[in-house]
Amino acid sequence: MKNSNFKEIVKRLYIMNLLKKITLFTLLFVLTNSVFASSMQEDTKTEKEGFEPGELIMEHIGDAYEWHVATFGDFHLSLPLPCIVYSEKTGLHVFSSSNLHHGTQEFEGFRISQQENYKGKLVEVVDGSEVRPWDFSITKNVFALLFSVCLISFIFIKMKNYYASNKGKAPHGFFNALEMVVLFVRDDIAYASLGKKHGDKFMPFLMTVFFFIFINNLLGLIPILPGGANVTGNIAVTCVLALFVFVITTINGKKEYWLDIFWPKGTPWWLKMPPILPAVEIMGMFTKPIVLMVRLFANITAGHIIALGFFSLIFLFGAKSAGAGYGVSTVSILFTVFMSALKLLVAFIQAYVFTLLSSIYFSMAVAEEHEAELPEKN
Repeated sequence: MKNSNFKEIVKRLYIMNLLKKITLFTLLFVLTNSVFASSMQEDTKTEKEGFEPGELIMEHIGDAYEWHVATFGDFHLSLPLPCIVYSEKTGLHVFSSSNLHHGTQEFEGFRISQQENYKGKLVEVVDGSEVRPWDFSITKNVFALLFSVCLISFIFIKMKNYYASNKGKAPHGFFNALEMVVLFVRDDIAYASLGKKHGDKFMPFLMTVFFFIFINNLLGLIPILPGGANVTGNIAVTCVLALFVFVITTINGKKEYWLDIFWPKGTPWWLKMPPILPAVEIMGMFTKPIVLMVRLFANITAGHIIALGFFSLIFLFGAKSAGAGYGVSTVSILFTVFMSALKLLVAFIQAYVFTLLSSIYFSMAVAEEHEAELPEKN
């Protein structure tokens, strides 16, 4: 990738993130003032029974033990998921989440907690108090993650078989578009940062992490099953991805990489002495994957919050008057459509940024002194 093109992408990414943050803060300000105004006009009982945007947003971006599809009056259409828990007193329990009746009932001594400490989590009731068991349940995010893994495997197995049966022929249709993305990751991310020698070594991980993030971002934009899960907006998922980057970087670090941390060349000797510079460099080893983790989590979650926040404005203003609700609904829907289109771009950019930064961290670990290997393109 040319340096000017890279700078242009970084510039656009910065502007887009800045606009998103401004929109998010503006929306939160409007929501806060709307809720405050409503609380000044209504009593406590009416406020509790009214629409609460915070609960709606957290319910949609959070994890769950069932996959909610739609609500028709008092009927909740949802896909029950298996609950697998191990109690230190009663042993292993496997049952369907439908037995919990959307978290309103208790089953075999287990229920969905409504208390602050374990809110939304499966807990065991022991002597009247809630105890968290070993929870191996297939939750909404876990099910979505397994589905995306199967989907990615299916796509690339089909791609492999297609190329095996069409040797020497140019791909067409879906596989042609997929090949463009694969070559982009190879040439403009892996080879551009690592060169061909090291790029081929780390290619499996970089290709996997790019398509994993990209496809899960796209699935998160689909409002119906099997989409709608907030996989890449889950801090546990992004933490595991960042942990992989940290482990791979640390294991593959060469002598020059560790010398730059503990005894960098061209630095005054008094800065090299512990604990000044080594402490800062060691801290940097951990802050890099933390930045990867938080960046992906925050950007994806913020996009979902903004879209749901615009929907919430319809009900907040509609609670005051029908005219206000209808008037705001037009603006909210237009902004939601705009945000959905923007999130399509963000889905690709976040996968690109995570993969690019990962390849840069790898290049810092494997770079040798006076090494200047130019990327090769086919």
